[in-house]
Amino acid sequence: MPRRTPPAPAPSAAEPEAPAARDEVSALARGLGVLRALADAPGPLSNRALADATGIPKATVSRLAATLAAAGFVQQDADSERFQLGPALLDLSSAYLRNFDMRALCRPYLAELADRAQASVHLGLRDGLDILMIDTVRPRSAVILTRTDIGTRMDIATSASGRAYFGALSAAEREALLQAYRREAPTRWKTAREMLLRAAEDVEAHGYGSSFQEWHRDINAIGFTLRGPRGELYALSCGGPAYALSPKLLRTQVAPAVLATQQAIGRACGVAPRGEAR
Repeated sequence: MPRRTPPAPAPSAAEPEAPAARDEVSALARGLGVLRALADAPGPLSNRALADATGIPKATVSRLAATLAAAGFVQQDADSERFQLGPALLDLSSAYLRNFDMRALCRPYLAELADRAQASVHLGLRDGLDILMIDTVRPRSAVILTRTDIGTRMDIATSASGRAYFGALSAAEREALLQAYRREAPTRWKTAREMLLRAAEDVEAHGYGSSFQEWHRDINAIGFTLRGPRGELYALSCGGPAYALSPKLLRTQVAPAVLATQQAIGRACGVAPRGEAR
């Protein structure tokens, strides 16, 4: 079932707004909720399924979907009348990526790491309680492959990239993330908290995070982070099938290459390597 997107909160009394402005903000938030529900769904959704996923009344969903379809942000199948994301979103994402050169800067270094480690390397950014993959580099031999690709989400608490991300945060940022887990994932926040606190210790001790068949039962990986020139924090993982990449191999052979790559990219970005002043 697609992830339920909570309706936008109403403005507080301390933030007075004209009725028209409130309606515009609410409509925008609801339209974005429809897009997020479609992005999270495994396939096209009907108006009823969109209403269930977003908590928005079906009649309102119908109007929102029609508006988004007219602008090209969603498409409606003529036979089933179900909706899916439209090509206009690709234009927006392409515009974002045109102004985002961290992937281009990292790619030669990550390609070298992938070949040296014979593992897949993934670059991501935080999105909610996940690390969202924005680039993937595989070894040229292509002997070791995983299905993880651009757009894949990795849970922060269980993935190597997420644990490395948490370990790179300040104490206040860590607490804010833990509270986000408590609000958004109350049934598992205590487990997530224990995992992340242990992960922070691991990052402090070794310089990287790890996940051995915890994010996915068939995947072992170690994670690390990079700071962009504007201070943005990227999370990365280097790993692959557990049968080929044991924890011992990752820690003894792959980790040194990972840390060397981290330092090399940091120097290329003009960002101090780990251990120096931030």
